[in-house]
Amino acid sequence: MVTEVNVHEAKTHLSRLLKQVEDGERVVISRGGSPVADLVQHVRPRLTAGLLRGQLHYDSETFDDPDRALARQMVDGPLGPEAG
Repeated sequence: MVTEVNVHEAKTHLSRLLKQVEDGERVVISRGGSPVADLVQHVRPRLTAGLLRGQLHYDSETFDDPDRALARQMVDGPLGPEAG
């Protein structure tokens, strides 16, 4: 079932509308008769470990030699002469 309300009605009855969404309904919020937003149940994204396996590659030519000056700044303090 779909319920359509205007912005004023949505602000006034937000708790009731959220209960309707929890019960599986979809609520459309309109401004001037034109739909602008849908209230729908939140769906938590499913995270899968290893999703990018085989798609990311390490470039040893770029990352083999550490930048000693950058490493020293990261350990010893703020970056840049004006910091501090």
